[in-house]
Amino acid sequence: MREHPDTHKVYNFPSISYRTSVQEMALNIYNTLTRKKEEFVPVESGKVKLYVCGMTVYSDAHIGHARTYVAFDVIRRYLEYKGNSVMYVQNITDVDDKIIAAANREGVDPLEYSQRFTDRCLDDLDALGVRRADLYPKASETILDMIRMIEQILKRDYGYVADGDVYFSVEKFSTYGKLSGQNIAEMKKGARIEAGEQKRSPLDFALWKKAKPGEPTWPSPWGAGRPGWHIECSAMSSKFLGLPFDIHGGGMDLQFPHHENEVAQAEAATGKQFARFWMHIGLLTINGEKMSKSIGNIINVKDLLKTWDAEVLRMFFAQAHYRSPPDFSEKALTDIEKGRERLYRVKERLEEHAKHASQQKPSLTMLHEVEKEYLTTITELQGEFEQAMDDDFNTPKAFASLFEFINKSNKFFEQQPQPNPELCKHALDVYLKIGSVLTLFQPKTNARTKEEPDVTNKLQILLQSCGKTVQAPTVDELMKALLFAREDARKHKDWKTADRIRNNLEELGFEIQDTAKGPVWRRK
Repeated sequence: MREHPDTHKVYNFPSISYRTSVQEMALNIYNTLTRKKEEFVPVESGKVKLYVCGMTVYSDAHIGHARTYVAFDVIRRYLEYKGNSVMYVQNITDVDDKIIAAANREGVDPLEYSQRFTDRCLDDLDALGVRRADLYPKASETILDMIRMIEQILKRDYGYVADGDVYFSVEKFSTYGKLSGQNIAEMKKGARIEAGEQKRSPLDFALWKKAKPGEPTWPSPWGAGRPGWHIECSAMSSKFLGLPFDIHGGGMDLQFPHHENEVAQAEAATGKQFARFWMHIGLLTINGEKMSKSIGNIINVKDLLKTWDAEVLRMFFAQAHYRSPPDFSEKALTDIEKGRERLYRVKERLEEHAKHASQQKPSLTMLHEVEKEYLTTITELQGEFEQAMDDDFNTPKAFASLFEFINKSNKFFEQQPQPNPELCKHALDVYLKIGSVLTLFQPKTNARTKEEPDVTNKLQILLQSCGKTVQAPTVDELMKALLFAREDARKHKDWKTADRIRNNLEELGFEIQDTAKGPVWRRK
């Protein structure tokens, strides 16, 4: 996470490019605001400004959060793959009714409580392998910016003060409803003012809330209080990205009223367009049911990571189109895990054959006919991947192109047992670049790194039980020695020892595959 001393500046970041494109294609994104796909061209060429609504930190991160943030991780990565630098801002709501209620139950300060869960939620997403945003502004740290925006709304006569509360006057903002496709007249039917509210119309919403006992408060021109929920995102996105910025995103459930209110507030305060593109993520279901506390089917990320590898979970979320409602189940994860095995098999074969390639840019001359056909396959893979992703980030089709590449690669290796190393290096480079966009082939997360000394000790003990040791052991050296010990046991028909080594390694999370060139291993 980058820290910025001047929080009033709009930041630009250097480009991070993954691109090795065969041709330049236009990216089209479905814009919720216009309800159609539109060609995406950033406000500033080569620089994309992205704002995504973040977590309200009153409990641990759950798989609904994972669904949204994996989707935007993929979107951000592909924007970078296209040669853009991306400034990604994601807010932290650390002042909220739910936070205050939970903190009061524990008898702790609400901001202390929310800081604890901010750290826990971000750690959960780190463990899942989701790249962090560039900036995580907190509601509690941008109160002054919200007050300034509220003052502008009042100055332009889009709001009013009522006994210490401040409300936005919805009916004065003529285009209210344009994001969600509703009109004010229809929304007024059945709407009512709740007891204790000071608003003039049932559609109006709070910009500032008068102080109440047991709540954190800040001074304001209207008296002590705290901001309404919607104003924080309008103020933060405007402050850190400038207006208009390129993309505003979040879960489908935020489209109304939260995002609708954001648009109204920001455009009423500034007279400028707010966000050019709006992207909404399809909501997750669990075994066919909506995820909710009342049903009791909310699953926390950290609990899921105790059973499933982070990459399996990311792959489950990434394989679903971001606007679709994926259904989460154990069977779905099992199927994903099998597909991931196939992805790694080809990766490992390419790595093995590419070992003897030169460190320079691959030279792809003097290829056999079968190798020329495979070179065409590599080019087709990249073209099909980009075509899919340029069509509103169509990850299901992007994954389909990867699996088709696997089929063709396996056929190629059957026809060409000793392929050109330079060709395999080229294939591996393309494969890894595409996989990186889809969050595949990442280094293992911190959880595994913390476990590494324990794994190393267990491998050393297993090796010692075979009567051997390794000086200054690493996992690689220990595994090499253990595989040698297993092969030696098999050579002498000591099947009991060979099976014991294999079974113990599997329990430690290692998979052994016997090949014509000898055994190879990898992490499960």
